[in-house]
Amino acid sequence: MVALFLISIWAPRTVARQEKALMAEFRIEKDSIGEVRVPKGALYAAQTQRALENFPITGMKPLPAFIWSMALIKRAAAEVNMELGLLDERLARAIIQAGDEILAGQHHEHFVVDPFQAGAGTSHNMNTNEVMASRANQILGYSVEASDKPVHPNDHVNMAQSTNDTIPTAIRLGALWRLDELLETLARFVAVTRGKAADWDDVVKTGRTHLQDAVPLRLGQEVGAWATAIERGSDKVKMAAEGLRRLGIGGTAAGTGLNAHPEYHARMVAKLSALSGTALYESDDLFESMQSMGDAVFFSAALRNLAMDFTRIANDVRLLSAGPTTGIAELTCPAVQPGSSIMPGKVNPVLAEMMNQAMYHVIGNDTTVNLCGAAGQFELNVMMPMIAHNLNEMMTVMIGAVRAFTDKLMAGLTLNRERTESWLERNPILVTALNPIIGYNNGALVAKKALAEGKSVREVVLELGLMEADELDAALDAYGMTEGGIRS
Repeated sequence: MVALFLISIWAPRTVARQEKALMAEFRIEKDSIGEVRVPKGALYAAQTQRALENFPITGMKPLPAFIWSMALIKRAAAEVNMELGLLDERLARAIIQAGDEILAGQHHEHFVVDPFQAGAGTSHNMNTNEVMASRANQILGYSVEASDKPVHPNDHVNMAQSTNDTIPTAIRLGALWRLDELLETLARFVAVTRGKAADWDDVVKTGRTHLQDAVPLRLGQEVGAWATAIERGSDKVKMAAEGLRRLGIGGTAAGTGLNAHPEYHARMVAKLSALSGTALYESDDLFESMQSMGDAVFFSAALRNLAMDFTRIANDVRLLSAGPTTGIAELTCPAVQPGSSIMPGKVNPVLAEMMNQAMYHVIGNDTTVNLCGAAGQFELNVMMPMIAHNLNEMMTVMIGAVRAFTDKLMAGLTLNRERTESWLERNPILVTALNPIIGYNNGALVAKKALAEGKSVREVVLELGLMEADELDAALDAYGMTEGGIRS
């Protein structure tokens, strides 16, 4: 009771002291609505702080690709507006330096707005404007608390821009930012998998359709198809990325280009292309580029297509390695960690399991992007913050998951040749190759008898007198079956 009494007295006083100390760590900023308390050391200002208070949703922050893209746009705009004689060179140089610092990875801790927000990304846009304005003012010798700071977030950093054209542009640039890294990661998976296919091309195994025994094929053919699927999926990503290169920057609020110089759009596209080292193109219709998220949705769908194939491949690996004593167990996954907290010696296909989860996440993100893309109205899509976040997250998850799956599983995947050969020998569907010789009905009879009596197809065919031994052995050449054609 004494302890509780002391706590009841001490706690409110402590809280009061903490609140007073906290107050001392804030500065006062103003916007068109009024005054706002902002942490003293923050480079952001009033509008960002309002977003923090209005949208305390997940605690997530903008991903690096988005921060990079927004900073690149602001940095390019400062240079273009300076060249057009619209922005004072002294202010422009400070904004450019601030942008370069952010592009180099500095100040990212000041980008704090939750991806779940309103207004098509106005809070994201203003967060960038405020951080770059504050940093530019510091470069010019002014503190963030100074009342006479020369660089204004709206008038200077946001010059000739609107949330409505910067965010769509950032969506495109953010996806392109890691495109080469994604393609290289996919190419490595293809190369490693093709190497396995070449090593195993002499291994004839039981094929399976409907999860049931089917005609034989070579393990190299089966695994090689995994590589081809991802190679083709990678080609689809490249194709979809082409649409992202078409930028609508300069459309400002509604596509008309109000408050932007007539040359601004073309100059911005050229500047962004030069700064990013990426081929970018002018939009032939600024209104469409601002209204429609179709290019982003198409790119998202290409990532989803890859996720679908990777899910299927990971499932095949899990099934083919199932066991090891009571399952298919034709393949063995590398033992990278213990598989159970209670069963000693158990090893699980953890990388394949991770891959499934990661790809399901990508597919879920694509569903969100698709729905958000359909949710635009008139001249604007207000769901753009979620499109940007999900696309950037999809690429992050895809790159990390594929890299781990390739290096920690596929590169170390091994063959259980004895088990593979034993399944093939017991496969009654081998009789399919004899259809042209003994007919379908006799083939069905042989398969059923072999399965019921635990005999091989060869034994049953000879027992029934359907073929001579030499002719039968030639027809039942399993490797030959993998080359197609008609057995005779």
